[in-house]
Amino acid sequence: MSKPPLPIAEVCRKHGVSTALFYKYKAKFGGMDVSDARKLKAFEDENARLKKLLAEQMLDNAMLRGINAKNVDARRQKASRGAPVRDARRERAAGVFHFGHR
Repeated sequence: MSKPPLPIAEVCRKHGVSTALFYKYKAKFGGMDVSDARKLKAFEDENARLKKLLAEQMLDNAMLRGINAKNVDARRQKASRGAPVRDARRERAAGVFHFGHR
């Protein structure tokens, strides 16, 4: 005759985990086979790696945009011999509209 299963609280206490952690893992891995759990872990690792690559790429792009903007501004200043150059695109983006002459 086999023993009845232990209560969840007792199993958790025996293994040193909280019942909340037990139920969290049960919700995540409850109906999975071991191979399914391994695949899920591999997908999560790959997703984390791709998110990191995307974040790095976005930072690189932002840095290059900033460098490019500084270079363009410097060239405009040099071309106009130090006189400020009107940038209609930035004015439109800022909501400043000039019709006709200033």
